[in-house]
Order: sequence, then structure tokens, then C-alpha cells
Amino acid sequence: MDYFVIASVLVLLSALFGYVNARFIKLPTTIGLTIITIVFTLGVFALSYFDDTLLEAERYIITHIDFRKVLLDIMLSFLLFAGALHTDVQKLREQRWPVFVLATFGVLVSTFLIGIGVYFVLQALGLGTNFIYCLLFGALISPTDPIAVLGILKKAGVPKKLEIKIVGESLFNDGVGVVIFLTIFGLASNPGEGIVWADVFALFAEEVFGGLLLGGILGWITFRLMRSIHDYDIEVIITLAAVMSGTVLAQYLHVSAPLAMVVAGLMVGGQKSREEAMTGQTENYVDKFWELIDILLNTVLFVLIGMEILVLDFEHGYLLAGLLIIPVVLLCRYASVILPVLFFKKRLQFVPNTALLMTWGGLRGAISIALALGLTEAMQRDLFLVITYVVVIFSIIVQGLTVGKLVKQLEPGS
Repeated sequence: MDYFVIASVLVLLSALFGYVNARFIKLPTTIGLTIITIVFTLGVFALSYFDDTLLEAERYIITHIDFRKVLLDIMLSFLLFAGALHTDVQKLREQRWPVFVLATFGVLVSTFLIGIGVYFVLQALGLGTNFIYCLLFGALISPTDPIAVLGILKKAGVPKKLEIKIVGESLFNDGVGVVIFLTIFGLASNPGEGIVWADVFALFAEEVFGGLLLGGILGWITFRLMRSIHDYDIEVIITLAAVMSGTVLAQYLHVSAPLAMVVAGLMVGGQKSREEAMTGQTENYVDKFWELIDILLNTVLFVLIGMEILVLDFEHGYLLAGLLIIPVVLLCRYASVILPVLFFKKRLQFVPNTALLMTWGGLRGAISIALALGLTEAMQRDLFLVITYVVVIFSIIVQGLTVGKLVKQLEPGS
């Protein structure tokens, strides 16, 4: 079974599960696909007692896909560019400072708070591990996932002023979170070596600001090329080339590809670019093309999330640890957003209960699972992978299904 066959099977399953969800269940696509795939996988488990053909086929697919590499090195750039392309740049500019603080300071605070909380929970359960590995978990679970957030908030009825904060934070804290994770990962991989904090901060700055700069250059070049012609099919290809070549260049330069794609997407999708570089026909084709890419990759991605249950080890109280750590993650998320919210509350108009809604609406998703899969055995990979999966599934299903109800319940006069 080669990669084309694996890709074909994944697209087929995505189409079938998507049809079942759209025709019968009618849940938001990300939630519906995750639930259906988990139920399907559990059904395959049950069937394997009589015939393990399907189980072996599904296991083959999962074991022959490097989920971390496929998501972080390939799919993420397309998904973030598509998400940024359809983000209201004007509204995001108005909220730029709270978004910036939440995506940087908020992620750092959350990383350390979760690391501390998880360390003590695991100690209490007799699953004690090194504190730096708990910090690694804090880094991989702290960023809210724009892929999950963008898909669910559209149908949740979240006020626009709050939605742009959550979406904007998710677009940027993803790249920052990955950089923080890789920085701590490097420290954890060389425990015997002394920590040169100047080098750590230099690496962090290079990844983050280098990614932002690269994204700005890519966005500007794409804008100039699109403005110089009026050929919608070539302009669509130019946007595709910007994402693909930009991702390769970011990896070569060792800067953050996610941040680069967010900035490029915001510039290409901004009002100036749409007015000066796109005709109405071009704008329609560019939007529809990237919407299709977004939908296709999202469906495949959330089918893969459901199938990842096959690689989990639920022994040694790992599942209990995951369940107990869910409230820890939520409380730390609330603590990390409350200070920025209070600080900017007087300057900008914030909807009531912003911190609570950002906590419950800040969903975790595939990025956390991908980072957890990158842990080594020495870093308690099996333990943290189960915990991550439990937190992510709770986030997608429980938080995703109830965030709209929470918004309505907290509305004034409700």
C-alpha cells in the first residue's frame, strides 16, 4: 500500500464520514468527523475479535503516516494561510495589542502554570516525572488550535468582537507555541549541558520575528505579482506557490513557517489587496479555492485525529491522569488570559465574561497531538500522548458543542 493509496483511503473515509454527519448527525464538521471516526475505530476494534482485516488496515495507515511531520511541515501552512485569508484584518488591527499579548505572554504563562499543575497531579497519582517534561506538555497544550477554533466558532454565535480575539490569538499563538515547545524540547534533550539563556532567547527571537518578517515579504511579493496581472487562474496559482515555497524557505531559514503563513495570508486577504490586486472574479476564485483546500484538509485531519486512538497506551492510570488534568488545563488557561483582559478592558470594548468565554472557546486540536507524538520515550511519550489526546477530545467535543450555549447563557438579559 503506497502513499497514494493511503491518501485515497483517507479521502474516501473523510467523504463517507462527512456525508453521514451532514445527512444524519448534523454536527459541526470538525466535531462530527472526530466522533464518527472514534466510533468507527472502536467498532473496528470490536470486529477484530472475529476478523482483524479492517483493524490491520487502519493500523497500517496510522503507522505509515508521520502525523507530526504531515501536519506541522505540510498541512498546517495551508490551513493557517486559508484561515488568515478569511480573517477581517481591520477588526484584527483594532484588537492587535490584546491578541499580541495573549499569543505571547499568555502562552508563556499558561505553559509554566500547566507544567506546575501537571507535575503535582502526576506526583499524586504515582506517575511522577521530571518537571521539564511537564513543561513540555504545558507548551504543547497551551496554544489554542486555529484549525478547531475557526471551524466551530463560525456556528457558535460568538460576538464578533470576542470572535476576532479568539481567532486572532489562535492564529498567532500556534506559531509561538511551537517555538516554545521546540525550545524546551532542546533543553530537555540535553539535560547535562548548561543552559545559555542568551542563546535560548536568540533562537526564540529568530524563529518568531524571522517568521513574521518572512511572512511580510511573501505577502508583499504575492500582492505585487497579483496586482500586475488580471488573470484569475494564474493569481490562484500564485497564492498556492507563495504557501508552498514559503513553507520550504521557512524550514531552510529555520524560522516559524506557521507565523509566516499567517502574516502572508492576512496581507493577501486584506482589504487593500482585495481592492487593488484582485478583480471581483479573482477574489471569488481565490476565496473558493482556499475554502476548498481548508475543507478538504480539515476533514482528513479530523479523521486522522479519531484514528490516532490506535497508537495510544491506556495502561497505568494514564486515562485517569488525562481526565484529572482537563480542569488543570482549563484553570491555567483562565489564569493566563485574565490579566491581559483586565489590562485592556478599559481601553477596548470587551464583551462581558470575556475571560471565561476565551477559556471555554479556546479549543485544543491536532497541533497538540502532533507535538506530543514528537516526544521521545525518555520524555514519557506514552503518558503525555494519552493525556494530550484526552484533553483534545474533551476540548473538541465537549467545549465545541457547548460554547454556543455558554455564549447564549451569559448574554445580558438571558
